[in-house]
Parts: sequence; structure tokens; C-alpha cells
Amino acid sequence: MAVLRFKALELVDHRKPVDVTLSNQKISEFFGKNVFGMEAMRTTMSGEYFKKLVTSIKHGTKVDRAVADAVAAAMKTWALAKGATHYTHWFQPLTGATAEKHDSFFDLNNDGQAIENFKGSALVQQEPDASSFPNGGIRNTFEARGYTAWDPTSPAFIMETYGAKTLCIPTVFVAYTGEALDYKTPLLKTLSFLDRAAVEVCQYFDKDVTRVTATLGIEQEYFLVDKALYEARPDLVMTGRTLFGHAPAKGQQLEDHYFGSIPPRVHAFMVDFEQEALKLGIPLRTRHNEVAPNQFECAPTFEDANLAVDHNQLLMDLMSKVAERHNFKALLHEKPFKGVNGSGKHNNWAISTDTGVNLLSPGKRPKENLQFLAFFASTIMAVYKHANLLRSSIASANNDHRLGANEAPPAIMSVFIGSQLDAVLNELENNSQISIDKGDNLYLKLGIDKIPEILLDNTDRNRTSPFAFTGNKFEFRAVGSSANSSSAMTILNAIVADQLIDFKQKVDALIDKGKKKEVAIVEIIREYIKASKAIRFEGNGYSQEWEDEAAARGLANVRTTPQALDFLVSSTSEDLFIRNGIFSKVELHARHEILLEEYTKKIQIEARVLGDLANNHVIPTAIAYQNKLIHNIKGLRDLGLDQGEYTEETIESIKFISKHVNIIKRNVDEMIEARKVANKIDDVRERAINYCDVVRAYFDVIRYSVDKLELMVDDEDWPLVKYREMLFKH
Repeated sequence: MAVLRFKALELVDHRKPVDVTLSNQKISEFFGKNVFGMEAMRTTMSGEYFKKLVTSIKHGTKVDRAVADAVAAAMKTWALAKGATHYTHWFQPLTGATAEKHDSFFDLNNDGQAIENFKGSALVQQEPDASSFPNGGIRNTFEARGYTAWDPTSPAFIMETYGAKTLCIPTVFVAYTGEALDYKTPLLKTLSFLDRAAVEVCQYFDKDVTRVTATLGIEQEYFLVDKALYEARPDLVMTGRTLFGHAPAKGQQLEDHYFGSIPPRVHAFMVDFEQEALKLGIPLRTRHNEVAPNQFECAPTFEDANLAVDHNQLLMDLMSKVAERHNFKALLHEKPFKGVNGSGKHNNWAISTDTGVNLLSPGKRPKENLQFLAFFASTIMAVYKHANLLRSSIASANNDHRLGANEAPPAIMSVFIGSQLDAVLNELENNSQISIDKGDNLYLKLGIDKIPEILLDNTDRNRTSPFAFTGNKFEFRAVGSSANSSSAMTILNAIVADQLIDFKQKVDALIDKGKKKEVAIVEIIREYIKASKAIRFEGNGYSQEWEDEAAARGLANVRTTPQALDFLVSSTSEDLFIRNGIFSKVELHARHEILLEEYTKKIQIEARVLGDLANNHVIPTAIAYQNKLIHNIKGLRDLGLDQGEYTEETIESIKFISKHVNIIKRNVDEMIEARKVANKIDDVRERAINYCDVVRAYFDVIRYSVDKLELMVDDEDWPLVKYREMLFKH
């Protein structure tokens, strides 16, 4: 194994940046060239069918079969001209990854002649096996049928892999009985729900608003490790993170990696990756070194939330493929390396009208700011009421390692809004004198006139806050780097929409009692400000003081996934989802079961890999080195040399090795037995909790002794690639 390590290091030492063929066009000229977007549809479809399709997309109505046939014909012509030979329904099952089954355009006609064929029926619907994906018991193996159905709001695209081109059609994935088996279906439902609820509130301020969309910008953090070093670490290959590894003398403490000069090999990868992403319509704009060594980030501009999620899923897949070309592995795990920053996927969320107004951006006039406050206070109130549900949306075995340290927010859900807005809300809360004067004097006496002083990005960036307002959007920082953002965005959209409905009902009730509209709106805003004050926090989320204060405020601090997932199926959550038609009870509990099973399996895999590495690599290496020390002492004695201080220290080293080998062996054996006990537990929740509380508890104990041996054993003998090699070689 040590031989493999040094061969890997030798390969890295001889790596050169891979040549990248740069486009001689401006980005604006090749952006989206492999996307069947509006321009491609406009040029390949008749005007009548194109208008009908745009209307269906805009209003969320069903695309009739004649239009679907026209789209399919145009899509086939476009794809074949691009060199595509196959097509696939591209969907997002509850594995968290994407899925695809390729079918050829090739077909035979009645005369046995070869033709290219693609009909509207093939575009609109396909039938993959629903029982082979996570389904929480919704589908049995003998009830395998499921359906993928075209999502016309997300454009088709061509994916090129080693010269082969495939037309990918974004779709939803549902069971034969209609239950959603994917991430996209509930996201689309909540986007529609948010649209309806927000438009109703917007009507107080602007009668021209007919549609509201959620926008999203997803920052993506990741690590790059040389492929040879990655393959010499079985734990990275099997689990995505390092189960062992002593911290190097230098980590990120000098803060010299963040925004530093991008290493040449990494820069070549970034350029190549960005070109491929831009061709697929992913609007990447930012690239830079992140805080930890060999950690990086890319970020796009804002898009419609559904498209942003699709693009992020595509981006992760693309990143992995391009990294291979550059002899890298892109690590998307939330915490691949202990002791340095983990990776997140910061979700920058806002809501905008079809009249071009960002509802979370303060305006220049008092009336605009009353609208801003209505949506701002409603969002904060929604997070306060459903903080635990929001916590469940980012729960995973991977993210448990990340939350609460190294710039990742804590497991306590809180909202940061900045000192200026905090002062505004406090003033509104304490100003009990509501004027009914006409004109702008009304706003002056309500204190709303002060909000125009707030400028874009006026707030500090509190990196310890899981949900921070950053001037014209909320940044949900707690989402993990490998997660499908649909999970978090589905819940965020749902709780805000539900709160907006509550807001509208309460304001209307006051208006019906004779209150002036503006006064009624301010009264409910004030009610929300007072009720949700406990969720607002401007300080250090990592501090013990905050943990104590949060507990006093009644905020939960749920550190582990099995317990966090309980909030997904609480009576409050069930009511929210079922009442608003987002999930049925069957769908909700199926997802709960799927997520618990996923957690158990990930810890189970880690336990198996950890035991294998400890027994088959670490212990034999330590014993072999111990034998070298014993042989050394025997040699000294055979020569008749004095047994001085050196010999005594060597004997202590031998004892040290024996001690830690015994600790590792004993705990690995106990962990294996604990795993056998856990596997016999039938209840999926209890089994997950047992893996969390009992099996996982052995990990740190075993790791501590392994990492101690890494410092003791001769570097030439140590089998596992070390942190200093993975983090600083590129």
C-alpha cells in the first residue's frame, strides 16, 4: 500500500496543466449553444405553436399534444443537426443524483428502412423502473412502473461525453399511482404555490402584478484532489471523505489560500469546465480559491429557481467529468477533510414580479418599502414558525460533519438581517402610534421613510448565520455542497407562501373592520416582527453564549440527522404540506423513510471502510514498524552496547504502538458487533438513531489512535496518502 502511495505522489510531481482549446468567440456568442432554448425554438417551430408553448410555460398550463408533437419535431431537427444520436429523459430521483436512460433516434419504418424518429409521445412521457429507485415503500419490485414527464419550463440540452452527444430532456418522475418520486415535482408545486400567494399580497401595492417567481443563485464549493492521490485513499473512493488523517503542520491558519492565485492545473480545469457549462446555458460568472487548501468555488448569476436547481445538478455532474480530463477528482462531500473548512452550497433566494420588482429589495419610495417590509417580515416569520422544518431540509450524514464550525453555520436556525434593518424593525415594533394621515405623512409617522437609506449590500456578511439577509436576497448558507437544493427550496418556498396567505387573510380582516389598508398592513408587519423576534440574531453563531441564549429563546439545536428528520413528519409539517397540496401523507412519510435509510447506509458504509482500513492497512503497518524497533533493540543488545536513554525511548515507542493497536483492534471489533445489533432493528428510525448514537461513536475513538500512529510510524511505511499531500499538491 505504501508503494501505491509513493507511485501516486510520483505521478503528481510530473503532472502538467492539460491544454484547453479556448473558443475564439465572446462568451455571449457561444453561451447556451447546446440548449434548446427560446431562440432555438423560435427558429425551428412555426409561429403559432411557438406562441402556444410560450403561453403554456408562462401560465403553467398543460401543453396539448399538437404542440408537443411540434416541439418534438423541432427538437429532433435541432438535436440531429448538432450531432446527437440519442435522447434521454433527465430526472432527479431521491438518490440526490440525476438519472438517465438513453434511447436512440434510430428506428425502422414499415418497410424496414432506417429512419430517425422522435414523436411528441416520446418527448412528453417515458416509463422507467420506479421500484429500483428510493421510494419509501411506495413501489414494490413487482409494481415497477413509473413515469417521467416533460418539464417544459426547463429547456432541453445536449450533453457531450467523449464525442457522443445525447439530447437530455428535463422531466419529473412519479410513480404509476401518481406519487412524486423525485425532487423536481414538489419544487414545481411550491413555486406555483408561492406565485399565487405572493401575487395576492402584491395586489395591495401594484394591480399590474400577475406573476411572481422565486429566483435562485447557487454558490458551489468543492475540493480538487489529484486522481492518483484519490485512488490511493480507499476511504475517499468509497465514502467521499477521509476517515483517517492527521492534520498537517500547516492547514488554513495563515489564510493565504482564500482568493489567492489559482494554481495552473486548477486554472486549466476551471477554464475547461466553465466553457462546457456556458455552452449548456449555465451562467457561471465567478471562480476563486476558497479558504481551505485545494478548496475552490464557482457561482452563477440568478435564475428562475427551477432552472437554477437543474443547472446546479448538471454543473456537479459536469464538474466531475471535466475534472477527470485534468487528472483531478472533484470532491463534493460536505467535509472531506477534518480540521479545515467544509463545503457548502449557499442558496441565494429572492422573489420577483413580472413587472421587474425584487420584492426583497428596499425601494426609493415609502410605498415600495411598505411592500418590501411585508415580504421581508413574512419571510422571517415563516422561518421562525418552521425553523425546525427548515433544519430538516438540510439534514444529511455528510452535512452533520460540517454544521457548526469552520465558516459553516450552526445547526441552530436563526436569521441575520444586519444592524440597520434590525434597528428599523425594532423601531416599528416599539412605535405603537399608528397615524391615519393621508399621503406620505402616513409613512413618515410610521418610520417607513427611513428605509430608503438602506442601500444594496449594506449588511455585513455573517458567515455564522444559516439564513442571512444580504441586501436584496436571503442567503441560506446551511445547504450542503453535495445536496440537491430542491429539498431546501421546496420547504422555503412552501413556508413563505403559507405565511403570505396568513398575512393576506389578517390584513383583509382588519380592512373589513374599517382599517385603512396601509395601517392594516403595518399592524400585521408589527405583529410578525414581535412574534418572530427570537429567530433574529446578529452575533457569533459559533459561541457557547449563543447556544445558551438560543435555548433560552426556545430555539432547537438538533445536531444529528435522524432527530432533525423528525420535523419533516411533525403534525405541523404534515398540515402545511397536505393542506397546500405539496405532499400527500404517503409521500411525506416515504421521503422520511428514504432519508433515514440513506443516513443509515452512509454510516454503515463508512463503518465497513473504517474497519477494513484499520484491520488490513493500519494495524499491519504499525506492527511491521514495531517489529523494526524490536529488531533494532535486539541488535543493540547483541552488539553489547549500553542500554541508555535511546533504548528506553525506543521501548516506550514500542509500548505506544501496542497501546494504540490494541485500542484500534478492540474498538473495531466492538463497532462490528454494534453494527450487527443495529442491523437487526426493524424500525427504520430506531435503526438510524442506533447507527448515529452507537455505531458512529466508535469512529472518533478509532481515528484518534490511527492518527497517533501516523505520527509515529516511519513515513516510508505509512500506507495512506497524507493530508499534507492531498491538500497541498496540485
